[in-house]
This record gives sequence, C-alpha cells and structure tokens, in this order.
Amino acid sequence: MRYIEYDYADKLLNRSKYYVKDAKSNIRKWNLVFGNNNPIDVEIGPGRGAFIIEMAKENPDRNFVGIELYPSQLVPCVNELNDLDLPNLRLIVGDAIDIDDYFFKEIDTIYINFPDPWPNKTNTNRRLTHERFLQKYDKIYKKNKHLILKTDNKIFFAFSLESLSEYWYSFKRVSLDLHNDERNIKSVMTNYENEYSKTDNRPIYYLEAEYK
Repeated sequence: MRYIEYDYADKLLNRSKYYVKDAKSNIRKWNLVFGNNNPIDVEIGPGRGAFIIEMAKENPDRNFVGIELYPSQLVPCVNELNDLDLPNLRLIVGDAIDIDDYFFKEIDTIYINFPDPWPNKTNTNRRLTHERFLQKYDKIYKKNKHLILKTDNKIFFAFSLESLSEYWYSFKRVSLDLHNDERNIKSVMTNYENEYSKTDNRPIYYLEAEYK
C-alpha cells in the first residue's frame, strides 16, 4: 500500500508545473527557474500548502519555494494548485538538513511553520532551529539572515529562542499568543493553524529573527 501511495504521489507531482524534480541542479540559478531576480523565500515543510499558496498570491513580487520531506505530503498542495496560476511558486522534495544542496546564497527569508518539535531531549539535534540546521541556513541566505517561526509547542519555542539567541540572531518580533496579540502581527495561517484555532485555545508562539 505504501508503494502505491508513493508511486501515485510521484506521478502527480511530475505532472505539476509547480514541482521541480531535479532541484539540486538549480543551485545558484533559481532566478532562472523563476525567470526574474525577485527575492526568494523558502518554507520548510509546507504540507497541504495553505501558507505558501497564500503568500505567493499576496506577494507576486517575491518567489517562494516549499521543501517537503516526502512526495505524499505534497499531494494536497499540488491538488490545490491545479486551478491556480502562480508563476512565483515552486515545490521540491528534500530533507531540510540538506537544504544547502538546493540553494546557495539565494534565499531572503526562511519560514518554519509548526515543525515536529522532537520533544525527546535525545532528539534535540533534529529540531529545525538547532545549531546544525542554523549552520546550513547560513549557506543559503543571500545576504542578511531572516527566519520566521510559528509553533504551538512551548518547549520547542523556548529552545528556539535560546538557540537563535546563542547563534547571534536578534528578535524583531516575538509573540507568546499570536492570535490574541494586541499588535495584530500579520501572519498567513497554515492549514493546521486554521483547524487548530477552531478547536483549541492554546496559544500560538511566533518569532521573527534576523541577523544583519
């Protein structure tokens, strides 16, 4: 059954104009993929795609690439894109720990939305804000470092604040309850976030970190 699911996902993705199959071959030349020199932002783990699709709609002067670990996780996103025309959006399959195999000094902003928090202390090096990932991100930023994170996991959020701070990021915005923040921080919602906010009153944690 799993083989059938992956086979179907591969076929679906390969038919999509948004999917970049041999993504590693485009390192250093993503501007050619998009046909312009607009800023390029990456979302790690776009899942069903609500966030990255809406961001591409709202920001036609920016390009967006979603990197997802498994082809099957992109199927809902590709289906959602069938009837849309978003030339500033692309999707790739890959592991975030290898992100520097796909980009090199080309990315303006990294978005990390509700990643696996890896709550077990023995797995902290798998967290997307661990130093080993931050070192990888260093290689793909075009100039200044700029990372935006949302999570509903307090422990992961606290870890991220500490990890980014120790890595010399500064915090432009931090919210301990994004949806009820009086500053009305603009943030496009993910599929998970939209469903979660209707059924659970726990806070959404948000940070925007940068290093210039």
